Amino acid sequence: MQDPTGLAVRTFVPDRPSGAPPVLLVHSFGSDGESDWVATGVAGALKAAGRTVVVPDLPGHGASPAPRTAAEAGAPEIAKSLVAALDAALGDAGAAGGEFDVVGYSLGARIAWELPAAAPGRVRRTVLGGLNPGEPFVALDIEALHRAVADGAEPGDPLTAMIAGMVRSQGERAAGLATCVEGLRATPFAGGEWSGTVPPLFVVGADDVMTKGIERIVEVVDGARLETVPGGHFEVLGGGLFQRTVLTALEQ
Repeated sequence: MQDPTGLAVRTFVPDRPSGAPPVLLVHSFGSDGESDWVATGVAGALKAAGRTVVVPDLPGHGASPAPRTAAEAGAPEIAKSLVAALDAALGDAGAAGGEFDVVGYSLGARIAWELPAAAPGRVRRTVLGGLNPGEPFVALDIEALHRAVADGAEPGDPLTAMIAGMVRSQGERAAGLATCVEGLRATPFAGGEWSGTVPPLFVVGADDVMTKGIERIVEVVDGARLETVPGGHFEVLGGGLFQRTVLTALEQ
């Protein structure tokens, strides 16, 4: 389905609700909710545990439309859109406007960091998986990225060339993803004070070089915990230990 914000959303309702808040799952860059959360079994495991699960596609990803401008693709704006999508999905169940838990991975974790500010007093427990402690898009040559998408011109900067390759692999979605990158680049992640009421759980892969240095982010958040599971950045989501870690964290 699509909610009023235009985002494509999958909603999973348990046969035997546990009474616990719904769970919002936020996927990684260049992926979608189906690939990160449904195909890996995370959404199904949460549903089996009695949780209502809401799985949106981020702007420019999956079945969601591309942002019209970079301003619409800033991290705080995306977080607001996710809250609206969540409430639209929960409207029929009468759960809109209430508490919810959130699990984000990679870019999804970066967006999840903004959710307590986007929905004050509503975010209960948060799991931030595969979070990069910096903002990789800040170092990009954004004009070169747009040129690479528009006419195939190869960026001279290696990092920009790598991201351009990822974006161009998405075919007709490439221009929208480049706009997302521009918006995220303008709202860089810096860590700092956590605005939620319950400190988050950080989860990283033992072989994930993209999360190197995450300890400095964790240390600043009073009460936050860091857990390590097997795998690299693109392997963690499919691992059983990550799934069990999420279920345990959200049960507490």
